[in-house]
Amino acid sequence: MLDEEVNVLTQEKSEDDPGITVEDKSDFEEFEELQDAAPIKKIKLSWTGKIASGIVILWVFIALFGPYLAPFHEADLIADDSYLPADSRFLLGSDYLGRDTLSRIMWGAGRTIGCGFAATLLASSVGIFLGILAATKGGWVDFGLSRIVDVNLSFPHIILALIVIAALGSSFSVLIITTGLVYTSGVFRIARALGNDIVVQDFVEVARGRGERARWIVFSEILPNAAIPLANDFGLRLVYVILFISGLSFLGLGVQPPMADWGSMVRRNLQGLSYGSFSAIWPALAIASFTISINLIVDDISSKIGGSLAKKMI
Repeated sequence: MLDEEVNVLTQEKSEDDPGITVEDKSDFEEFEELQDAAPIKKIKLSWTGKIASGIVILWVFIALFGPYLAPFHEADLIADDSYLPADSRFLLGSDYLGRDTLSRIMWGAGRTIGCGFAATLLASSVGIFLGILAATKGGWVDFGLSRIVDVNLSFPHIILALIVIAALGSSFSVLIITTGLVYTSGVFRIARALGNDIVVQDFVEVARGRGERARWIVFSEILPNAAIPLANDFGLRLVYVILFISGLSFLGLGVQPPMADWGSMVRRNLQGLSYGSFSAIWPALAIASFTISINLIVDDISSKIGGSLAKKMI
């Protein structure tokens, strides 16, 4: 194909200017040596990130299939006494009512991780939409949304959630919506900062010059270039949300008994520590292992892209 184009060009040049010969074809052939653009480099996790990914995958699997794989139902009173030590029947011992601790951890994984993921998804969806809207529109839209976010951030998260849950009652929907709206402000600030950096880039100006619509610019130019930092923020936000929901459950305002979740299991089995029981330690370790693993994955990915997310969050 290149040879045909070169022949046509050299013939036209020869006809217009007799002093130019077909030997000038060699000037075009040198471009055949040019290499293609380098492919986009894929992010490869370190061994720490791979181990953390394995732990997260394990917990997600337990969250999805834990009720089917658990030895007992979460509400079954199996043991004759409370705070029994671990044995062949109760691998992690029993809780304060004689229920199997392992089974309740497996049942509670779905609620803790599921509620955390749903609330994080809500916060990210609303926050990214409003943040990109503020960055692209600017003016009074940016000013108004930013001031609303500032007001939301002025309230302590735990106090705001306590007020809402105390007024509306503790249920999965109230817990998810309240937590999602509480963390929307943080996502908004990150999305707005990323959007403000991208909208002034040359490729966005070129797209506007071509007459592209705002919707096309957002979904084809802004969001693809902000995808990795926003994905990393989603992971960090998931850690905060799970710790927040577990904290509400520890205070008695999260998932209500007899349903199990990790935060409430820690609270209701604290008395067992004085008897040498680990029934409160195991759910705490479950929370720690999942959140730390998520944090390690996000840190690994962020370091591969130059830590740009960390700069946005400072």
